[in-house]
Amino acid sequence: MAQPGEHRADVVVVGAGPAGSSAAWHLAQTGLDVAVLEKAEFPREKVCGDGLTPRGVKALLDMGVATSGPGWVRRRGLRVHGGGRIAEVDWPRLDSWPDHGLVRTRMELDALLADHAVAAGARLVTGTTVTEPLLDDDGRVVGVRAEAGEGRESLTWRAQLVVSAEGLSGRLGKSLGLQRRTDRPLGVAVRRYVRSRRSEDQYLDIAFDLTAEGPTRDSMPGYGWIFGMGDGTANVGYGLLDTRRGTGADRKAILRRWLDLFPAEEGLREEDSVSPLRGAGLPMALSRGPAYTRGLLLAGDTAGTVNPCNGEGISYALESGRMAAEAAVEALAAPTADAREAALQRYPERLRGEVGRHHRLGMGFLALLAHPGVVRFATARGLSRPKLVDGALRLMGNLTDGRDGDAVDRALAVLLRLTPAA
Repeated sequence: MAQPGEHRADVVVVGAGPAGSSAAWHLAQTGLDVAVLEKAEFPREKVCGDGLTPRGVKALLDMGVATSGPGWVRRRGLRVHGGGRIAEVDWPRLDSWPDHGLVRTRMELDALLADHAVAAGARLVTGTTVTEPLLDDDGRVVGVRAEAGEGRESLTWRAQLVVSAEGLSGRLGKSLGLQRRTDRPLGVAVRRYVRSRRSEDQYLDIAFDLTAEGPTRDSMPGYGWIFGMGDGTANVGYGLLDTRRGTGADRKAILRRWLDLFPAEEGLREEDSVSPLRGAGLPMALSRGPAYTRGLLLAGDTAGTVNPCNGEGISYALESGRMAAEAAVEALAAPTADAREAALQRYPERLRGEVGRHHRLGMGFLALLAHPGVVRFATARGLSRPKLVDGALRLMGNLTDGRDGDAVDRALAVLLRLTPAA
């Protein structure tokens, strides 16, 4: 019998961002009792560019999320700036992926995904901060300890498995000795919302000529963005994709110098802002792992699944949440303890197998971004060649039909096969 303050579930998911809600939805679909513990109350704000590539759109559609109703804004492709040139490129038309991207604020998206998991049968418990894992005598995770409400009531949640989708600063993995790998890139993103006439723009602007000290200086290892939100505002910001090669320059000044290059009537400047400038870390290239140990599975930012090529996190959060859930379902149905553990051990192998090679390529891309001359040359020459731009977009976004696709896809498939996993 449960004691006061003690609760039980088959699986506890910590964190109700895209990774946690994806894991919870997939688990609940199988009939498992799933509890999602979220420290905040919805709606809550998250720093993000708010853009979903076709990869993210597919992950949502695979979960049965309706993406054509109010609040969802389609975007046709990218407008890429660099080397004094600008190129507009549509998302590739491929058999494996939708032909469009989407924008929606994380404040709305995260709440919607959490509700979607609840509709599938998951229990959502907000205002609950997980403080540490609950361990058995063998050191295996058998639940979590938490504090709830303003009174910080002590709670215990017992479960057969725990999925940590806490984000970059998650406590559970750290408490089991899973430290972030310092040889992997850690990015940072900053953004604000502005009232802009670009709000209805069908293309998402990406600029690779972002600099720390104005337009005449060397570019930084990252990019700026302008994403029209379709509601009279735009999300403007930048991602510094590798802080190991970064700058100590003032973040607000970097954004201001870049946006001041656009005409004032575009509505992109500081005086057009409708929100403060906020920042967040971007853990990349499977930077914390292994993604499973002793009854604990890591997903999303907790596992460092952000794409180093473009800073995209939502797609990989949704996918890793699904993979973690599938591993948990297989394990809980296993006939023996050894078979259960083998199923769980396959999760980090599968995660590396599905995204590790692409993320290794992304680390090489970041190394190129550290050389401003290379960036200027590549963008000045490449942006005038539509086929090169299309190929680069497929590579950066991890959007191909693989060996079943055209010549570009087949070439990229060979490149990926020759690349060791991150």
